[in-house]
Amino acid sequence: MMFRLHNFFRSSTATRVRAALNLKGLAYEYVPYALRLGETRTPEYLAINPSGLVPALERDDGVVRTQSLAIIEWLDETQPTPPLLPADADGRARVRSLAYMIACEIHPLNNLRVLTCLGDSLGADEAAQAEWFRNWVALTFDALERRLSTAPQTGALRHGAAPGLADIRLYAQVWNNRRFDISLDRWSTLARIFSRLDEIPAFRDAAPPRQPDAA
Repeated sequence: MMFRLHNFFRSSTATRVRAALNLKGLAYEYVPYALRLGETRTPEYLAINPSGLVPALERDDGVVRTQSLAIIEWLDETQPTPPLLPADADGRARVRSLAYMIACEIHPLNNLRVLTCLGDSLGADEAAQAEWFRNWVALTFDALERRLSTAPQTGALRHGAAPGLADIRLYAQVWNNRRFDISLDRWSTLARIFSRLDEIPAFRDAAPPRQPDAA
């Protein structure tokens, strides 16, 4: 089975899916879109994903999966090796909780559509938008740091030593944070885990600067 990934190099949700595909060893065709140029609002792309968002993962039989959370869990169910979720129910619940803290508490407030609305409709300049972005990151990263630094389940990575769903979310978010000069200095556990992830080729190759449309 071959895949076509419709994405944007700087999209954190697209980074998540790239990392998951890489971890699974799945080849894919990289199809880039410039979000600020409206390339995901064309009739051609809306026929693929009516939401006009990235990522969208298209199979060679024409079936399209959207929403990074759903895509990654579908990949894990259909391509189970290596697993991205623990084998035990308690472990899966913990990993999902850590992953959703970023996917549900940070990203919906800080995505491009929200930042654009802040600027265009509410008159927030770039400095105000950056302050907004940093605020929501800090609130959740503070909580994540407390959870991870004290939990016995935390290992070399966010849950033990094998990379998984929670690590994918963290890696993508840290790259997104760099657009707003957010350092990891105050979150030593998160910084340690990110550094380890960045040594893993599947993650490093998914990083925004390494994508063909990053130039």
